[in-house]
Amino acid sequence: MTVRMRDRDLTSEAASDLSLAAFSASLRINSDWEKNYSGNSLGNVKNFSYKELRLATDSFHPSKKLGRGGFGTVYKGTLKNGIEVAVKTLSAQSKQGLREFLTEINTISNVRHPNLVALLGCCVEGSNRILVYEYAENNSLDQALLGSKSSKIKLDWVKRSAISLGTAKGLAFLHEELVPHIVHRDIKASNILLDKDFNPKIGDFGLAKLFPDDITHISTRIAGTTYVLFQTYS
Repeated sequence: MTVRMRDRDLTSEAASDLSLAAFSASLRINSDWEKNYSGNSLGNVKNFSYKELRLATDSFHPSKKLGRGGFGTVYKGTLKNGIEVAVKTLSAQSKQGLREFLTEINTISNVRHPNLVALLGCCVEGSNRILVYEYAENNSLDQALLGSKSSKIKLDWVKRSAISLGTAKGLAFLHEELVPHIVHRDIKASNILLDKDFNPKIGDFGLAKLFPDDITHISTRIAGTTYVLFQTYS
């Protein structure tokens, strides 16, 4: 009996030591991040502090919310220099460690195409994983198609054809021209954004690797998007 209790105590101590070691490693990695990357450039993007993004979004105020999906919530932000951005706070389902996350961000940051949303920066502080993108003035295609209280956008067939062609070009670049290829895995109207001239820009590419497979295909606000699209164009 005494031997069993001692074995149990030793097992508990070993587990505690492993947890402490993992926690220390996490602190060390985050410390390395703050020392070597915070406020500087990583690839083609800037590393923002959490304070900067909190100020840009009025503390992530609900009135700044642009949308919410399986990957996280997006807010409209205005940086100190007056530039408007889209700030995406990634959901807790992201299972990547810090190094893996930064590797993926570095890959995404190097992807540039007129029909892809440009990644401008990121923020990694504590458990926060935040991405900063260029802002699309006319929001997403689903809002333009279905309409919203704040939207008065009307898409004629010329605009619709241009949006379809631009989206196809963006996907072709990701799936065929880019090396290594990035398969989007979650293309839908809510992931196609429209700039001030109604040029389509595909968003959320490259994020699938940061999440489990069951999160990748979660629909955003609108259920049955495919059905709605077919009905709209019929």
